[in-house]
Amino acid sequence: MISYLLFEGRPLTTKGRWINPLVFGIHGAAKRLPLLKPVEKPIYIIGTGRSGTTILGVLLSMHREVGFLNEPKALWHSAYPNEDLIGNYSSLPAHYRMNETLASDELRITLQRLYGAYLRMTGSHRVVDKYPEMIFRTPFIKALFPDARFLFLARNGWDTCTSINRWSQRLGVHKGDETHDWWGRDDRKWRLLVEQLLPQHRDLASHQDEIMAFDKHTDRAAVEWIISMREGQHLCENDPGHVMRIDYEKLTADPDTWLSDILSFCELPADEKFLEYGKDTLRPVPPRKPFELAAVLRGPFEETQCVLGYE
Repeated sequence: MISYLLFEGRPLTTKGRWINPLVFGIHGAAKRLPLLKPVEKPIYIIGTGRSGTTILGVLLSMHREVGFLNEPKALWHSAYPNEDLIGNYSSLPAHYRMNETLASDELRITLQRLYGAYLRMTGSHRVVDKYPEMIFRTPFIKALFPDARFLFLARNGWDTCTSINRWSQRLGVHKGDETHDWWGRDDRKWRLLVEQLLPQHRDLASHQDEIMAFDKHTDRAAVEWIISMREGQHLCENDPGHVMRIDYEKLTADPDTWLSDILSFCELPADEKFLEYGKDTLRPVPPRKPFELAAVLRGPFEETQCVLGYE
């Protein structure tokens, strides 16, 4: 409740945004205070939304040493306003990909104070920050916290994209002349993704104008999934000491093994409550049916599925 009420903030698609001034007031006070608790080996859950990132964060929150922040975008806005992809709190230009050049000593101190205040208030020793888009910001995070650990969630593309589609249809809202959904305030996140990330993928970049015009949630979700999964696979291959891949399907099929491996990778002590809760909670989910994809996405989508080991 401390996470939800005092640190995470309320994004555009939720009610109760009146609480945000209180949240930012707490952040402001925390930034002025001395470091209340050391921040050691923070854990980041990354990947694509709707791929099991939330349930993994909730499971880790059951560990006696862990405090869980579920997409604390208000906290990140307080620390670095130009990271707001959705437009929840800012209309400033935003960086989808962030590297070590943006990680100043001042920002490091700010984040240590914010996380430290959260750890002190929750009585936790380790912070888990679930923010899927941080998959494009791992050099930035490592420059701030060299001992950080990253848990990369992979999931079958058909399942992930179907879930994104349902989320946006269910929770997307219209306020005045604006649309607020998975793709941000009036497609802010979508435009940033296509403009800043797509050019780095040769098989997609040549279709940039066509892709920018996509209006189906499933096609857009497929683009985000392809780019995010490729990024995660690259991180696992090139930085295995900091990044662990977790397949959602394997996690739900064998939680005992995978949760134990996660504890070992994150250097967290064994915790029977955490393991028992995971075994009682996780269940395999029936696979979703394939759907029609835009022609320019079929090859890249199938190739990414194959690289990840999905049929």
